[in-house]
Amino acid sequence: MPEEQPGSSFQQANPMQAGEADRNLAMRMLYDEQNRLRAELDRMRQQQEQRSKEGNTQDGNDKKDDKEGGNDKKENGEEDDKEKDKKPPLKDRARSWIKQHPTASVLIVIGFVVLVIACILLWNYLDSYTNTDDAFIDGRTDPISARINGFVAAVYVENTYHVKKGQLLAQLDDRDNSVAKEQASANYAQAQASVRAQEPNVPITSTNESTQVINSDYDVINAEASVAAAEERHRSALADLSQAEVNRANADREEQRYKLLVDKEEVSREVYDQRATEARAQAQVVASRKEMAEAAEKSVKQAEAQLGTAKQRSEQAKRNLPQQVAVQRETLQQRVANEKAAKAQVDQSQLNLEYTRIYAPEDGVIGDKEVQIGEQVAPGQELFALTQTNDIWVTANFKETQIERMHAGQSVTVHVDAIDLDFDGYIEALPGASGAVYSLLPPENATGNYVKVVQRLPIRIRIKPNQPGAERLAPGMSVEPKVWLR
Repeated sequence: MPEEQPGSSFQQANPMQAGEADRNLAMRMLYDEQNRLRAELDRMRQQQEQRSKEGNTQDGNDKKDDKEGGNDKKENGEEDDKEKDKKPPLKDRARSWIKQHPTASVLIVIGFVVLVIACILLWNYLDSYTNTDDAFIDGRTDPISARINGFVAAVYVENTYHVKKGQLLAQLDDRDNSVAKEQASANYAQAQASVRAQEPNVPITSTNESTQVINSDYDVINAEASVAAAEERHRSALADLSQAEVNRANADREEQRYKLLVDKEEVSREVYDQRATEARAQAQVVASRKEMAEAAEKSVKQAEAQLGTAKQRSEQAKRNLPQQVAVQRETLQQRVANEKAAKAQVDQSQLNLEYTRIYAPEDGVIGDKEVQIGEQVAPGQELFALTQTNDIWVTANFKETQIERMHAGQSVTVHVDAIDLDFDGYIEALPGASGAVYSLLPPENATGNYVKVVQRLPIRIRIKPNQPGAERLAPGMSVEPKVWLR
């Protein structure tokens, strides 16, 4: 068997101790080399000093030089011992160590470069984001209240129930509202019948009034004809009267002439009587014709009065025609309005009937339940509180010194403490004012008691949809957002 080298079994048994022994050996070698270099350096320095002293000495001082030489030897011996104890300079020791350990030197340089690069990357990473722990999940809480009076007939949810949009939450007793809807439907049907009954009256009235206008026009024409006929009769009566007066005058002259003749007894009395009778007859004819003329004149006036009446009726018929039609149309519009009012009552009764069933307006979680079966509720009375889960965001209160490089759209990593998960998000909007301005008692810096304090501004961060675990987020949870500035 080959002879094992000393220490090989120990190195195989304990590699860590073997490595330590190699390092100690390397240190001893380095220390010996340093001593050798130090001694060589002292020797060279001593030779240089001796050369300078030999150049300055004179022949007359040989004895003194011998004595001093003896002392110098003694001192040089002591200095050599001191120089042996001194270490060489760090620069020389480093050069010597680098020559003896080139691999370790290269590794040290590489490690230093890696450390510098790591520090630069770390600085860039720390400068690429800003974060805060003053943040929480925010959302909308909708109060669900009753819209009508009623008694609660059923409640289908409890606190912490997850509900979907349109899910039935509670129901009120709907019997009263059903009866009200039937009554409103009956009133609506009656109003529709009234409208249907009134609709034909408009054309009928228009036709009737138009006929009356035509008839009144005919009456005016007839009255005008009657006036013309009466005037003609009056003129004829006047002509007959004139003729009768002429005949009477002629009869009177004949009577006077025959009277003279009778007095002279030139004619008989019988002839005279005949002429007197004719004169009296003509007087009667004149009186009769005069009466006929007066009657004809009255007929003309009566016909003219009838003509005026006919014209007045015609004008009145013409004025009443649009008014009567308008009245019928307005009556129809009134009944149509009544129909619409009845229809509105039907719609309202239908809404009230629907309001007896209370549905979830959005997806969310039920909380603050305050309603029980059999309880009477009033309009506006809150029954539940619904916390929406499909519309949540993060309200992060950053210091005003942190938002210098922030803008809408920047990516954000949100860590949620409650579920120990990270979510991707983005800045939705920057605030319009600091949180102190929106507080109940905003600061009044103009009072003279101003103290500068770093303000916080609420940044709205929207979480991106369709991320695992997002359904577990709830308003009020504490989060730590990290905004990536670049």
